Amino acid sequence: MTEDHAQEKTNANTIENLEEGPPETATASSSAQDELAAKVEECTALNEKYLRLAAEFENYKRLTQRDQREQIRFGNEQLLKELLPVVDNLERAIKAAHTNGSDSALTQGVELTLKQLSGALAKFGVQAIETSGQEFDPHTHQAVSYGPSTEVPANRVLDEFQKGYRLHDRVLRAAMVSVSSGPPQASE
Repeated sequence: MTEDHAQEKTNANTIENLEEGPPETATASSSAQDELAAKVEECTALNEKYLRLAAEFENYKRLTQRDQREQIRFGNEQLLKELLPVVDNLERAIKAAHTNGSDSALTQGVELTLKQLSGALAKFGVQAIETSGQEFDPHTHQAVSYGPSTEVPANRVLDEFQKGYRLHDRVLRAAMVSVSSGPPQASE
């Protein structure tokens, strides 16, 4: 019976200890809760940082794609700008030939060359800017002179000295124009 008695005594001590509750258990559970709260807070902060980084990366991708599209669309802008004086010179040559009354094969060849070059420029998105009779637009027109006109209302293009060109929606070269100031005044 000694063994049973020893067992009962151990069980009684265990029950007493459970009822009293060890002082270390309360401290341990509060420190565990503090650690858990700290880990939850850290997890929330890291999640927010991840979401910000994901949003920044999406913005970066979008900007990079836009830049890439623009590079493809306007990458040949410098070359096209260099070809515009060639078009001007071909147009001047044709105009000079017509004013001199020449209608030779050479003039026809120059006209065909101009037509072919204009077609190639159009294929790459280059278009001439309309000027005659248009309202003056400082974004697409460069005013060289300003004078009175009885036929053309004020702030409208009178004459075009040099054609302007646009590449897609961007101005390659502004048109050099003369702008009307309206009908002449009596004092003029």
